[in-house]
Amino acid sequence: MEAFEEQMVTDYIRLALKEDVGDGDHTTLACIPETAKGRAVLVAKQDGVIAGVEIARLVYRELDPSLVFTPLVEDGAEIKAGDRIFTVEGSSRSILTGERLSLNYLQRMSGIATKTRRLAGIAGKGGKTLLLDTRKTTPNNRVFEKMAVRIGGGHNHRFGLFDMILIKDNHVDFAGGIAQAIDSVHAYLKRTGKELAVEIEVRDFEELEQVLDHGGVDRIMLDNFTADDLGKALAMIGGRCQTEASGGIDEQTLPVYAATNVDYVSVGALTHHIESLDLSLKAF
Repeated sequence: MEAFEEQMVTDYIRLALKEDVGDGDHTTLACIPETAKGRAVLVAKQDGVIAGVEIARLVYRELDPSLVFTPLVEDGAEIKAGDRIFTVEGSSRSILTGERLSLNYLQRMSGIATKTRRLAGIAGKGGKTLLLDTRKTTPNNRVFEKMAVRIGGGHNHRFGLFDMILIKDNHVDFAGGIAQAIDSVHAYLKRTGKELAVEIEVRDFEELEQVLDHGGVDRIMLDNFTADDLGKALAMIGGRCQTEASGGIDEQTLPVYAATNVDYVSVGALTHHIESLDLSLKAF
């Protein structure tokens, strides 16, 4: 994790515990004696790629540092139904209080990692195309969801609005055109002293021609191009900058787009169309 990610993870876990626990886990406090000790094991109920073991450890550490958390597999491992993922031992109250939050992170992150592993394999089969995520993430869960993409074998596009320039269609329209938008970006970067990669989205061949004539970008995003048109666009670009295909690409169409050898394919569904992996924490 980058330093800014580590701080986000800590902050969001604390906020999530505050949201979930409030002034106390009253069911557990009522049912379980303060001195009770126990053990629990996380068991997979589906095949998939596990992601979030480290996050679960941090949840339990934040909740109760005296708990003994023992990972049995590492993040990124391919698991089968029935596999044991980790054990946690210590205060029974703490184990129960942290159960749902740790599962929420693990199940969603593992669902993302599982889908990413499958699509990254398709994208990279026989070519150089890399699979990217997008900013279509759950607010205040982006750091966990983008982490899960990496664990699954995908790559992160920009984390947020601050770490890359991405000139999209609305930026072009509001700026008054492609040339105006690109020139404004470079003036801004010079004025602020920032060193950020510049990407621009194009919607058709006319816009692509304008970008190629003007220059000044590191990557061109070819949005909603058919696979045939994408191949023609790549020939026009001729390796002068990086290329990215986007717009409604899914598991069925991904092989055709990847076959063009476009540098990147971005798939928003990696983080916003996800089925969580079924996992269960059981006392033993």
